[in-house]
Amino acid sequence: MGKPLLEFTDKGIYCHEAKVYIDPWKPVDKAIITHGHADHSRWGHQQYITHHRNIPIISHRLGKINVIGKEWGEVFTINNVQFSLHPAGHIIGSSQVRVTHKGEIWVFTGDYKDEDDGVSTPFEPIKCHTFITECTFGLPAFKWTPQKQVFADINQWWTQNKAEGKTSVLFGYSLGKAQRLLKYLDTDIGNIFTHGAIENMTEVLRPIVDFPETKLITKETKKNELLGHIVLAPPSAHGSTWIRKMVPYVTASASGWMTFRGARRRRAIDKGFVLSDHCDWQGLLNSIKATGAEKIICTHGYTEIFSRYLRELGYDARTEETQYEGELGELNPTSKEEVIP
Repeated sequence: MGKPLLEFTDKGIYCHEAKVYIDPWKPVDKAIITHGHADHSRWGHQQYITHHRNIPIISHRLGKINVIGKEWGEVFTINNVQFSLHPAGHIIGSSQVRVTHKGEIWVFTGDYKDEDDGVSTPFEPIKCHTFITECTFGLPAFKWTPQKQVFADINQWWTQNKAEGKTSVLFGYSLGKAQRLLKYLDTDIGNIFTHGAIENMTEVLRPIVDFPETKLITKETKKNELLGHIVLAPPSAHGSTWIRKMVPYVTASASGWMTFRGARRRRAIDKGFVLSDHCDWQGLLNSIKATGAEKIICTHGYTEIFSRYLRELGYDARTEETQYEGELGELNPTSKEEVIP
């Protein structure tokens, strides 16, 4: 038997016919990049190919790189293999990669969600034979509340904290989650202050999306300037010396992991809002069904449980090991996020 159209190697997902990798985790000559999160867009590739809205993001994070931008649905050919990028709905500029060769169609999703968040381009189901899917939240326990209700709850929480004379500190990943939160915070309640990592990334994205005004927290920012207002910060800022000037403050985290109370307790968070940039259980199933694919490859998340359920439904489903993290960065923040004192 010949090689599969896409194979999993020690460097990443590889198309042998085209001699190109998709979201590789080791340096390669040519890489197609789905989106800007650090586990999918790594430094060191000779050439990057991505959606044009992702270029400012990965350039900000990686520095000077050799990058080519593509439009949604634009077909480009490498060694007789056809590729195109399609909206993943995960964060701004996030793509699925469609790969076609000799009548065979594969789709790699990267990370994706099926809820239209009003910030990123909405997810677009792509018909294919083989579908490579994440399953970060591939358990029936994960069932998202529509974001309109979640943001109503967040703004009510902020209003209550303001009435008690406290600063609201809301944690969300600096790329994607933070901008989604920012878009829907009610500025009639007060001002929005930001941690440096979030402010820097938001400035990169302002030419693409109309965000409310923010105020960067600096060493000169006084505690009384923050009282009653809201602060957006990456999870890694929690417990740092940077947060001390917020006292008295109340903390909250916006993440799919807030489904579990234990996750909130482990992170010593006062309040949890269930808000994810990934599909929930039903969203994964609906998205897979919409592709018409018979073969499903599960790459990260609850891979074994989810793939077993897919097999029970009649799919040819299996798992593959990768170095993608899904939303683990919000559960276990690492040094990948900048913490500015």
